[in-house]
Amino acid sequence: MGIRAQQKEKTRRSLIDAAFRQLSADSSFSNLSLREVAREAGIAPSSFYRHFKDMDELGLTMVDEGGLILRQLMRQARQRIAAEGSLIRTSVETFMEFIESSPNVFRLLLRERSGTSSAFRAAVAREIQHFVAELTEYFEASNHLTHEEAYNQAEACVTLVFSSGAEALDLDKRARAELAERLIIQLRMIAKGALLFRIEREKGASKDKLALGR
Repeated sequence: MGIRAQQKEKTRRSLIDAAFRQLSADSSFSNLSLREVAREAGIAPSSFYRHFKDMDELGLTMVDEGGLILRQLMRQARQRIAAEGSLIRTSVETFMEFIESSPNVFRLLLRERSGTSSAFRAAVAREIQHFVAELTEYFEASNHLTHEEAYNQAEACVTLVFSSGAEALDLDKRARAELAERLIIQLRMIAKGALLFRIEREKGASKDKLALGR
């Protein structure tokens, strides 16, 4: 990559980071102005258009990046399971660490999931489906579930985790830890239910085979 291309990428990165920094509990993406983001990034407002068509394009890029960051963290959590043992505890702890270290990234995903822009809602929905798809694949491989069973379990887990994340944003460290423990129990209940569902399905299949063999 040439020097000019590197500088352009650096400025683009500065704009994305500046927009994330300006998000807060009281300020959503829709409250941000192009001028404020450019000033925070240290560039002239007119230079913004060399990197993004408009603020919506910047916002959609942020949604894609936020989802990717979180997915990468959760993949790393699943890789840590061999050493640390518990899929659910390791995943929840990783997620809560993300909420604590990058609250504005999660705020963006959470708010735009039900925001007024259909493009933003669709972008967040795609990110959530990426989470569900990756977890579905994991459950299929590790728990011997059918695709439909794995998908239903994955969707329930992702929905519950996102809901807990929304609550965690406004909690102090102690309350967040208590929430994490409740979330771990709830996810284990879902996992137990999925296991029992699979066992019942297999029992039913075995009975059908015996009946046919008579």
